[in-house]
Amino acid sequence: MFRIFFKILKWTTGVFIGLFFSILIYFEIKEIPIYDFNVAYKFITGNSQYSQYEGIIEKLGYNKNDKLLIIHADDIGLSKSVNKASFLALKEGFVNSGSIMMPCENIDQVGKFAKENPNIDLGLHLTVTSEWRDYKWDGVAISTEIPSMIDENGNLFENKKKFTLNANPEDLKKELQSQIDLAKSMGINPTHIDSHEGALFFDQSLFKTYLDIGEENKLPVFVPSDVAVHFDKKFPKPKNVVIIENFYMASPDLKFTEWENYYLNILNNLKPGISELIVHLGYDDKEMQEITIEHPNFGSKWRNLDMEIVSSEKFRKALVDNNIKLVTWKEIQNVLY
Repeated sequence: MFRIFFKILKWTTGVFIGLFFSILIYFEIKEIPIYDFNVAYKFITGNSQYSQYEGIIEKLGYNKNDKLLIIHADDIGLSKSVNKASFLALKEGFVNSGSIMMPCENIDQVGKFAKENPNIDLGLHLTVTSEWRDYKWDGVAISTEIPSMIDENGNLFENKKKFTLNANPEDLKKELQSQIDLAKSMGINPTHIDSHEGALFFDQSLFKTYLDIGEENKLPVFVPSDVAVHFDKKFPKPKNVVIIENFYMASPDLKFTEWENYYLNILNNLKPGISELIVHLGYDDKEMQEITIEHPNFGSKWRNLDMEIVSSEKFRKALVDNNIKLVTWKEIQNVLY
């Protein structure tokens, strides 16, 4: 009897260990830096408990059957090329929202643009990684004040994994607040916050710091529905968190030849409620080619294609044909606060 029991126990333990390592390998392949088994389980199963901000669609002046869309430009401030394309797209209405990478060297252009265009919707793309091979940055805060976020070369860590394994919430809070304070000092009035590379979405203590900094600064916080698995009875969703149920962004496995069909299919099949389409704008010029060298994902051609698509007649026509109504984070901020 005991021999059978121990065989079953050994088999069960082996299955559990195998499952645990399979999950770790899956997250490693997908570049998802989750190292807490309970959080990993929730991400795998998609088990979440939250209620969206009650009546947000109605408070925006729409009904629950309306298709609402935020067309959002990421990475503003990254380069002159990104700024040029993003500013044009925002002024022409090709996109209706954007967010800024405050640690980058071209933010002076963004500050000037924001002051000249105060009605344009600009949030902060809170940045805690420095991913390009030859183009690096440190934090906005003094590096000695955020040592857990800085690598041996004096830069922010190059990827989400290294950031997650090293950063502590105290240093993170200093850096995120410094990014918000710098933006405001330049005349930028942020309408929301989101996370560059999604680096703030995985470790629960770092994720909570991200939410807290939004609440303390009265800023709506972008959270994609997949990340809402963090929320449960022990970790209730703050009211300033806006969970985007339908969130779209081109993925690295999308072929450049399929770019137009991918975006048009999103618009043609958009569901009722609030959706967000994130694009990365720029031009396939020398500056972007040098910054994104050996990095085709989110590279210069990628950004040029995104710009071509959102500014195209087909894209604009699909918005009208599908009766899609564009909303901004500024409108959402006005509802929340």
